[in-house]
Order: sequence, then structure tokens, then C-alpha cells
Amino acid sequence: MFTMISRRRFLSTALAVLATGPALANAPGLTPRPKARGVSPYTPGADGLEAILKGAGLSGESACVVADARTGQILESARGDAALPPASVAKVLTALYALDSLGAGYRFRTRLIATGPLSNGIIQGDLVLAGGGDPTLDTDALADLAAQMKAAGVRGISGRLLVWDDMLPYVRSIDPDQPDHIGYSPSVSGIALNFNRVHFEWKRAGGSWAITMDARTQKYRPDVYTSKMALARRDLPVYSYQDKAGVDHWTVASGALGNGGARWLPVRNPALYAGDVFQTLSRANGISLPNPKVTSSLPGGNVIAQIQSAPLPDLLEAMLKYSNNLMAEMIGMTATVNRGSRPSSLKSSAQIMNDWARSNLGMQRCRMVDHSGLGEESRLTADDMVRALIASRRTGALKPLLKPYYFSDAKGRPIKTHPVKIAAKTGTLNFVSGLGGFITTPDGNELAFAIFSADQRARAKISRAERERPRGGRSWNTRAKKLQESLLDRWGQVYGS
Repeated sequence: MFTMISRRRFLSTALAVLATGPALANAPGLTPRPKARGVSPYTPGADGLEAILKGAGLSGESACVVADARTGQILESARGDAALPPASVAKVLTALYALDSLGAGYRFRTRLIATGPLSNGIIQGDLVLAGGGDPTLDTDALADLAAQMKAAGVRGISGRLLVWDDMLPYVRSIDPDQPDHIGYSPSVSGIALNFNRVHFEWKRAGGSWAITMDARTQKYRPDVYTSKMALARRDLPVYSYQDKAGVDHWTVASGALGNGGARWLPVRNPALYAGDVFQTLSRANGISLPNPKVTSSLPGGNVIAQIQSAPLPDLLEAMLKYSNNLMAEMIGMTATVNRGSRPSSLKSSAQIMNDWARSNLGMQRCRMVDHSGLGEESRLTADDMVRALIASRRTGALKPLLKPYYFSDAKGRPIKTHPVKIAAKTGTLNFVSGLGGFITTPDGNELAFAIFSADQRARAKISRAERERPRGGRSWNTRAKKLQESLLDRWGQVYGS
């Protein structure tokens, strides 16, 4: 007996968590039309292209390539062989890798396994919550598993509650250089709940604050005991973190709380977190379970309940739209496992993806260290990104997964009636901005493009504590996005016929 999560449910529940997080890309700014002396940005050839690049006022290095998507002919290129950080544009590569390795029909499964028979409502043995690498597992889905278990006649167990998370290797943080409290760099393992994030909320209560830590979704708000928060009388640092026997212990500076608020914090012990919430939801169904324990080996037994994810293309569309790092890492590593390899880390899995990209997409200098683009050392060239986009047209599976990218008017509002249509993936890190995808010109011509910009000197000066909001980072990224719009505007007009 199992439940299949529909696409509508997936978008309305699991992605509701995503929409509140910091992974959403900012809207592009006003499209500028800089002019060099005597040269228009719409002049065909290298002069017009350089007019835009020089007029952008962007520190660091920028590279771009545009090609005819049908023939592969390069139409314009500036430093296309420069290896730069791709940021989340790298998720395009992960999507192609996953589709080739797993297939469009692939679904992730999370199972409940009883290691012994059911006798008078009691499982004579252990109960195993077995993670299947599903990056969209949420509290609602665990509630469904608990309800299925009740419907199967289970009232308790004689053994242990085990959580198996070893389908994928444990990674403490996607990017260890990020501050501990950054929600877009959680831990990774074979089981993830609510994108491995816990909801922290605080409200004024007299002269202090009432604090909650829960695994909320639209339906449920179970408190958790595997993540704890304590007030500290200080102004900075805002957060501190310690792992104590598998429990995430946080402190928060009282001077930073104001009158109230909320944010999602990363989970560093995902297996115990999932077991914690499942234990609570089982209790709500009248089933008393012991505290969970993690197991590295999957015991044999009978599957008494299971949940399946939405199909892989739905997950990839959400991953690209919301730029969710955990989804990229779990899907990418699952693709590697399905190819017959057991990765020991994100980097080892990414290396197998790099080799695949060279063999299947013609990418010559692909050096990813993860599947999300968050890692500091990942590098792609605009040349290689365009090669991948052109190669993707063989199946036509990628373009429908990319979200529309709109030009902006003077007030920053999207121009949805613009004659140049764009389907693309954005990428943003501190002093790094990327964009890659397809342009459909007014006459129906299709172009493939990639734009990468990075000021690596400015990025190297940022301390770990400053990475959430570094000085000058927002204004730099705004200029980078203006450069991108200028290039897209040029290509749409110059190569529109």
C-alpha cells in the first residue's frame, strides 16, 4: 500500500516551504543601453558586443557566448573559454545528468519496513524508516506513512525505531564555508525532511520572547526535540551552533530579535530529525514508538507502507525554478548511484558527472565540485554551457523545465509582452552572477546562450560571517543582471532574422 504524491500536491505543499527561503532569485533590474563612442550596442560584430561589456561598469571578469541553437554555429563570443564560477546555472547540467541517468519516469521512494511479523497489532521486531533519497519528503508525507501504518493494523513495536539514511553519503554542509545558520546549505543524506530545514519562530512574550522549533507544513506543526534554541543575552553573533549527541543546539542573540519573526534553519542530523517527526506523527495516530536510532545497514523485512515522489521532470522543474541546492545534490548523487558508483562525497559524485558531461555533451573544461553550484571551486565556461544547451535539443526535455525570464521596465516590473522570449536558469552568489538558456527571437529563431560574471578578488575578501550579506554584493549583482539584460536585448534584435 502506498501513496503517490501528485504534481499539484507537490507544488502546493513542499514548494510552499521553498518559496519562503533565501534561494529565490532576485528580479532583474532596468535594461540599460550603454553606448561606447560612436558604436551602438546593436552594432553587429565584436564592436557592438564590447560596447555593452565595457559600458556595464562591472568589476571582475565577464564571459558570454550565443549560438544558433539549431545548427550550433557560434554567433558571438567574448572570453568564452574563461572558467568561472557558474553558481546555480550549474543545475542545468545536473538536470541533464539526472534525466540521462535515472530516466523521466523515475520516482523516489520512502518506505516503512517491519523486520518481524505483526502479532496482535505489535510488530515483533524493528520498524525501519528507510530513506530513498527523496528531496521533497515533507511532514505531510510522513503523516501519510503513519496513517498507512495504522491502517495496516499496527499499534506498536517490540523492537527499535530505526532510520536508514545510507542510500547517499552524509554531508554535513553543502558548502562548509557558509555560516552555520544559512538554510540553503543544509546537511545531505539519504533521507531529508522539509529540505532539511527546521522552522524557528519567535514572538514577544512580556519582557522576553516565546520560541518554537517545529517541522511545519500547511497541515501540521509538530514540535521537534532534535533541534533546540536558547536565548543568549548578546548582540552578536546572531546565531551560534553546536552538535550535542545528534541534537542541533542553537543560541540566538536577544538583541537581534526585535518584536518577532521567523526563519528556516538548517538541520545537521537529518536522519534523527525525520525519525523525531515520524515518532510524533505516529503518536498522533495512537502508535507509541521509541526514540529513533540511525542505522547504516538496511535490515530485511516487509514493506508495510511507502510514499513515492512526483516524477523526476516535476522535481527538476521545481529545482530549476526555485534553485534549491538540496534537491540538486540529492538528485545528482542519486544519479551517480544509479550509474553503479558509490560516491564518498559531493565532489566525488560531481567528478563522475564531469566525466559524463565530457563524453555526452562535449563539455571540455567542466570542473564541478558539487551538483548545485554552491561550492567555491566549481568552474564552467560559457563555451561549455552553450555546448550542453545545444546537445539538450536532441531530446527536447530541458527547455520545458526552464522558467521564463522577463525583461524589466523602468520600475523593475516584468515585461511579459516583450517580443523576445527567454527560457533560462539564473545563478547568483556573492559577486558571482550567471544566466544560461534559450532565446526565441520575434521571427522564431532559437538561440542558445550563456553569460558568466565574477569578481573573484572581491569574493575572496568576504569573511565567513559576512557571506549572508557582504558589503557591496547586492549592488554588484544588480549591475551584473543589467549586463545580462543588455546582452539578451542585443542578441534578440541583432539575430532576430
